[in-house]
Amino acid sequence: ELVESGGGSVQPGGSLRLSCVVSGYPHMDYCLAWFRQAPGKEREGVAAMDFDGSTNYADSAKGRFTISKDSGANTLYLQMNALNPEDTAMYYCAAGKPRPTVRCGQAAAYWGQGTQVTVSS
Repeated sequence: ELVESGGGSVQPGGSLRLSCVVSGYPHMDYCLAWFRQAPGKEREGVAAMDFDGSTNYADSAKGRFTISKDSGANTLYLQMNALNPEDTAMYYCAAGKPRPTVRCGQAAAYWGQGTQVTVSS
């Protein structure tokens, strides 16, 4: 089970840290990722961390967002800085890959319910 928290409303330039508690199956050794979906847009990968600790980010997230995990706490994080209105979306924690050939962060096998992030003045 994947349970997100930490979303909310913030002004442009502000920061938020999203958390995702990973319990049961899948587990923290899987590919873990954050996706987002804005109204009227397709869901997109934002940041991902593979089983070996390697990370990848969407171009829009590079330099502003940081994905990390605390395996002891079974928690995945997404630190988001310098937020702008284009970051407004539902953010989803995700784990696993639907097929071995899929890159971590391109698609996922397991999904949380999402947490809303709204950036506006």
